[in-house]
Amino acid sequence: MLTENKISAVDRRMFLKSAAASAMLAAPGPIVAQPRETAASRPSESDHHQTGQRRPAMSNGGLSRARLGRMHDIMAGYVARGEVPGMVTLVGRRGEVHVDAIGAKAAGGSPMWRDTIFRISSMTKPIAAVAAMILVEECKLRLDEPVDRLLPELANRKVLKRIDGPLDETVPANRPITVRDLLTFTMGFGLVFVSPDASPILKAANEQQIGMGAPAPSATPAPDEWMRRLGTLPLMYQPGERWMYNTGADVLGVLIARASGQPLETFFRERIFEPLGMKDTAFSVPAGKLDRLATSYWTNFRTGTTEVYDQAKGGQWSQPPAFPSGAGGGSVRILSRPSVEVMTTDQLTAAQKALGLVPSYFDSHGWGFCMSINIRRDDVAGSVGRYGWDGGLGTSWYSDPKEDMVTILMTQRAWTSPNPPNVCRDFWTLAYQSIDD
Repeated sequence: MLTENKISAVDRRMFLKSAAASAMLAAPGPIVAQPRETAASRPSESDHHQTGQRRPAMSNGGLSRARLGRMHDIMAGYVARGEVPGMVTLVGRRGEVHVDAIGAKAAGGSPMWRDTIFRISSMTKPIAAVAAMILVEECKLRLDEPVDRLLPELANRKVLKRIDGPLDETVPANRPITVRDLLTFTMGFGLVFVSPDASPILKAANEQQIGMGAPAPSATPAPDEWMRRLGTLPLMYQPGERWMYNTGADVLGVLIARASGQPLETFFRERIFEPLGMKDTAFSVPAGKLDRLATSYWTNFRTGTTEVYDQAKGGQWSQPPAFPSGAGGGSVRILSRPSVEVMTTDQLTAAQKALGLVPSYFDSHGWGFCMSINIRRDDVAGSVGRYGWDGGLGTSWYSDPKEDMVTILMTQRAWTSPNPPNVCRDFWTLAYQSIDD
């Protein structure tokens, strides 16, 4: 585990879905599953049927059984209305875990199970941060070391005079890009949530296919070629000047591979997934498990209809990607407590927070290493110190040290904007309203 006792360690339950993301423009990433149960019944009913005895109103984890039942009913309503084909929810508190599988793996298809496999997209980001911190602890990387040693493609950067200006109107970078810049998304390059041809730099970045749009693992170039293409473009801002989403995690994935001397997927598997028993987490799904992969859907903005984004069999995640993306795509200690503490501490200055995913986002949130952190309580869901991230293809993971609580939502319906959809907002609220102590 990554942490001890109250932080619940990213143990098998918590880290199982650990990875991060934003909006529908998430990059491709690992796919995760949960252990299978024999039925998708509401958790508050199963205990009663198994014991035949009257159940207490509150569980040992301090969660109200009646309120967990409310969660099931409201979340099942999203399936009944056709807003999502299915979902798996998890609420864990003080070592007690409640899992609910609702609906189907595909519209009109077979039932959703606990071991259904989902595309977690940008929930991959915290996994990449864990991998980087393993290498920091081994002194193979240093947080404030320039990345030029291992990523010469990013040496001697040029920076646009203005983000919407011509590509040849640049100034030299004030300093090199560091490992910390990648982890905090302040390298000076990232997603801008506007039209892909809104400026010369966005048009050029999209033409280079370096992950500026929806996940497309089959179309992204291999890591060395990806780095070469990124290196031909100027930065949008000076290193350390602004927080910009996504690209830092992709670069981090290449850096991890080069620093470790292993492909990213191999490092993830050997140093994180296998020690934690995450046997179904990977960048692609083998043929023998494709029947467990949920079909992925997104919204066609021209017609307003829900359409298939990626099939299980023959889909983009049915074969290994050319570019294993660090952005998207047990009881063993993986990291020390101090490393986890620095990862889950707000690392941004007020000036760096000038750009957020949505207006006012950074009023109540900070950014650690590849994940969000609550710095002010402004809602039912989320104590100060709660950390985690979301996957733009329909997933979410957060851990709350104060409440010793983990919440995970897995759906196969992509977000339609950087603002969380109601199914996510309601899940977070319902998880916290279940607390009854």
